[in-house]
Amino acid sequence: MKRLLGIVAAMLAAHGACAQELANGAFLVAQQTLNDPNFRRSVILVTQGRDGGSLGVILNRPTETTLRAAFPQHKNLAALPQPLYAGGPLQPDGLLFLLRAAKRPPASVPVLRNVYLVSDADWVERALGEPKLLTAVRVYAGHAGWAPRQLRGEIEHQGWHLLPADEATLFEHDPAMLWPLLMKRAVLRTTQFKNINKIKYLYNIPWQSAKMFHVAS
Repeated sequence: MKRLLGIVAAMLAAHGACAQELANGAFLVAQQTLNDPNFRRSVILVTQGRDGGSLGVILNRPTETTLRAAFPQHKNLAALPQPLYAGGPLQPDGLLFLLRAAKRPPASVPVLRNVYLVSDADWVERALGEPKLLTAVRVYAGHAGWAPRQLRGEIEHQGWHLLPADEATLFEHDPAMLWPLLMKRAVLRTTQFKNINKIKYLYNIPWQSAKMFHVAS
C-alpha cells in the first residue's frame, strides 16, 4: 500500500508541476450513449496540465467501504460519516483526497478556487484536527486519466458533456444525484445554443480559454 501511495503521490506531484497557475477544473458528464462500464452515467471532476494530460476522479460512485474501515489508524479521517468513493479505473488501490481548504495544501493540484486534490493521508489527518482549515473532504480510491488530446477526441465523438465545475455542486449535492442534475444542465446548454458549434461552445467555458483543452478557435 505504501508503494502504491508513493506512486500516486509522484503522479499527482508531476501533474501539479505542469498544471496551470489558475485552477481549471471542469465536470465531465457521461452522455447516454457512453456504455463503457467504467464510466457509464458517471460524473468526473477533471483538471488538465500544461502538457495536455488530464486527471480526474469519478464523483458519483460510492463504495460500501466506510472511512472508518479504510483508515483504522487515522482517527479524524475515520470519524467522517461518509463512504470511500471509487474514483476511477487507474490505480484503484491508490487514494486521492478532494479538499475544500482555506489555504493550498502542500504537493496539491488546484482544481477550483479553494478546492484541491492531494494524496497525503497523514497531512489530511493533521489538517482535520485544525479548526476551519478544511471545510469539506471526499476520499477516492483510484482515478481517471487521459493522455494529451485523448480527452478532446472523446468529447468530439460525443462521449462526454463538458461543463463548468463549482463548489456547491461538488459538496452540497447528493453525489448519487449528480448525473441527472448535470445532464439537465447539459441539455439546457445544448438547447440554448443549438445554432452554435456544440463542441467549440462547451470547451469555451467562461473562466478558461479554449486553448486549455487544445480546441482551435
